[in-house]
Amino acid sequence: MVIRVLLVDDHSVVREGLRMFLGRDPELEVVGEAADGEEAVQLAQQLKPDVVLMDLLMPVMDGIAATTVIRKELPDTEVVALTSVLESDAVVGAVQAGAIGYLLKNTQAAELRRSIKAAAAGQVQLSPQASAYLLRKVQAPTRLESLTEREMEVLRLLVQGQSNKEIARHLHVVEDTVKTHIRHILAKLGVQSRTQAVLSAMRLGLVSLEQEKH
Repeated sequence: MVIRVLLVDDHSVVREGLRMFLGRDPELEVVGEAADGEEAVQLAQQLKPDVVLMDLLMPVMDGIAATTVIRKELPDTEVVALTSVLESDAVVGAVQAGAIGYLLKNTQAAELRRSIKAAAAGQVQLSPQASAYLLRKVQAPTRLESLTEREMEVLRLLVQGQSNKEIARHLHVVEDTVKTHIRHILAKLGVQSRTQAVLSAMRLGLVSLEQEKH
């Protein structure tokens, strides 16, 4: 299955470079380009891409605001933030807005393609440095509805970085069932993305990254 990607960046040369890099992979298809957040929202609504590669600092509407709208209106579209620096409020804002992950703009082409595929598959991947930084910045939810036993199971598998397909295989259910569980988890935790769900779960002590990886 081809992954449909929307590119969002206010610099045309960046979009051209991204289109060229991604075009070398038959599993990825660039379906549109936007130069600002407002255009990104409009195109996302029209095209319903699998993944939006989102620049953060843009005119008219920035990437964080655009991510917030897209994630609320198109829950099946994942957003990957692009940024020039790791430790910035913009990155934290992007995760809080619903981005499943983020990439630095100096990311190698092969890693960029792999990350887009991981996002499309619903994989949360946080390096130890990134998760430690984000855990300090992302607030734990003030109110928590109790998760069911099955939802906790799904959440633990998310922490392990498993994709929707892998979780479905592990639990012997179909992918749509996994997506439904994840929607319920996000609603109960009051977050917009799998990444923030994992961070919130760790903040609440529901799951431990170290324990889950053993």
